[in-house]
Amino acid sequence: MDNLIAFSIAVFTAFFAITNPISNMSVFLSLTDGADKKTKRDINKRANIIAFVIVTVFVLLGKYIFKLFNISIPAFKITGGILIFFIGFEMLQSKKSNVKNIKNVHIDENIAVSPLAIPILAGPGTIVTAMNFVSNAEAIHIFLVIGIFGLMSLLTFFTFRLSDLVVKIVGYNVISVIGKIMGLIIAIIGTGMIIQGIKISFNLIAQ
Repeated sequence: MDNLIAFSIAVFTAFFAITNPISNMSVFLSLTDGADKKTKRDINKRANIIAFVIVTVFVLLGKYIFKLFNISIPAFKITGGILIFFIGFEMLQSKKSNVKNIKNVHIDENIAVSPLAIPILAGPGTIVTAMNFVSNAEAIHIFLVIGIFGLMSLLTFFTFRLSDLVVKIVGYNVISVIGKIMGLIIAIIGTGMIIQGIKISFNLIAQ
């Protein structure tokens, strides 16, 4: 039971850092700037549902994807760790990750699919993080990952819904600081994945 609690906390922390609903509020506001409340609500709802479906599919089919493309767990962890570290490093430098670089987006509900759902909420970093937790896990861990990401999607939905109020109260500077903290956490998670992949490669820990 203690192991499941520790696992759940680790998954929630990783998802919270990589999806970063607080700092992504500014992105959501910029994408929906000028839209009415109903349009914002529809875009918000659709984006989070699509992101949840995408991550769930990768979590459930992750092992089959590994087998199909003959991907080893150590290789996945090392490559995924490098990708996540890079995203976190860019956030620490106050840069938008290339996978989230958004320009000249027109306001219509299609932005719920791209770029909001993909790649902001369910980008490479999120997918890699989710698949990392289930790459060699039991069924209960897989369902925990899906459930926790569902909770994160719900949290993101309400965060975006209250985005105008939150930004007005705390300001963009506070959100920027939070983004840097999340970037550090993401970089640490990426480094941990790389170390774990190396250990598995040299049989230093049990797979």
